[in-house]
Amino acid sequence: MAEPNKKLHIAMFPWLAFGHIIPFLELSKLIAQKGHRISFISTPRNIERLPKIPPQVAPLITLVKLPLPHVENLPENAEATMDVPYHIIPYLKKAHDGLEQPLSHFLETSTPDWIIHDFAPHWLPPIASKLGISRAFFSIFNASTLCFLGPTKSSVIEAHEPRSEPNHFVVPPKWVPFHTKVAFRYFEAKQIFDLFEENDSGNSDWFRYMKVLSGIDALAVKTCVEVEGEWVKLLGELHDTPVIPVGLLPPSKQESSDNKDSNWDTIVEWLNKQEKASVVYIALGSEIEPSQNNFNELAFGLKESGLPFFWALRKRKGVDSVQLPEGFEERTKDRGVVWTGWAPQFRILGHESVGGFLTHCGWSSVTEAFQFGRALILLPFLGDQGLIARFLEEKQAGIEVPRNEQDGSFTRDSITETLKLVMQDEKGKIYRDRAKEMTTIFGDRDIHNRCIDKFVEFLENKMG
Repeated sequence: MAEPNKKLHIAMFPWLAFGHIIPFLELSKLIAQKGHRISFISTPRNIERLPKIPPQVAPLITLVKLPLPHVENLPENAEATMDVPYHIIPYLKKAHDGLEQPLSHFLETSTPDWIIHDFAPHWLPPIASKLGISRAFFSIFNASTLCFLGPTKSSVIEAHEPRSEPNHFVVPPKWVPFHTKVAFRYFEAKQIFDLFEENDSGNSDWFRYMKVLSGIDALAVKTCVEVEGEWVKLLGELHDTPVIPVGLLPPSKQESSDNKDSNWDTIVEWLNKQEKASVVYIALGSEIEPSQNNFNELAFGLKESGLPFFWALRKRKGVDSVQLPEGFEERTKDRGVVWTGWAPQFRILGHESVGGFLTHCGWSSVTEAFQFGRALILLPFLGDQGLIARFLEEKQAGIEVPRNEQDGSFTRDSITETLKLVMQDEKGKIYRDRAKEMTTIFGDRDIHNRCIDKFVEFLENKMG
């Protein structure tokens, strides 16, 4: 056992995407609440964009800025995935690889007990090992996604044929011993091959992931056994390592409302005028770039549904953004809002006039929606989102917009019908009811607090 009251020093090193940085920061705050010191490491611009750290833990969290090395093809000031179009992200990974020396120097001089890291720094294991620093890989992806991606345990790998073509990814993997629908659609499976191919950073994402998983002391996952019990168990078997669910890291209500956001006054004034549970909230995350055709169909489907809506539509920098169909805002202004500024999602989802959420199925967005029992209309685009959509459909906690299996396109009619089904129809009541049931897990702070207690206890005992 660790000495009583021995306080640990833990370095946190997330990948350069806010979908990763924010969960890493949430986890940091929860560990700091237990009295342990955190060094939160990112690049200067990302650190400056972090939400304010609550005063009760601020003294224990040091924000460490490592300047991002300049690499060709990466625009000036681009330090996170939200700053660049999708095809430029490999250059961001290349720049991230240039943090090896500065991070190495930081670890040598500040000697943390642990480093909790992401998938990208394939060069980190030998550095940590040489310095005697324990490592935990923290996955912002849920357990079912990690299980689908596959094992690192050689005996399991050898027992199965390698997956070498998209068709191998449209069925559940052989190593999943229970019935499940979690698999990709064909159009998603074609994209997922990007994971396994070397990109302009010089390494594939799969290579990075396999390297960082080698020799870890723990695999921490943003989930809980109440949501993914059988998957958590399977994950431990596939990687032969302790798997520790850290809970769903729901943002705290008080912090969300600390955001001195002048936008909220305008937004809440509109929401207050709508009927209870009548509004559909639409947000596809800050990194999705739908084709102009898909974007048009989404807009027309929304218009034809006749439902009141709030569409959080963030434009990405440096991207030739898709445009709303001409006259769309004019024709829908009596019942809908297209919001292009920063939208306080957690607060919007918490408003009683919101009944449903058309989402790209990012795990953090799903977590926020289920805090308040909002019914989900699923429209995944990238990476793990398709797997999360199938996972939720399996639980009847949301329904996916029907799409063309080959190219992922959808029609305005499929948008309209799915929206009406989930928001209004009697047949869709199951999804509304199931979403409300989900609050008993997703909204139960005690479950998530217990997960953190166990994780911190593991970190402490490992250092004994």
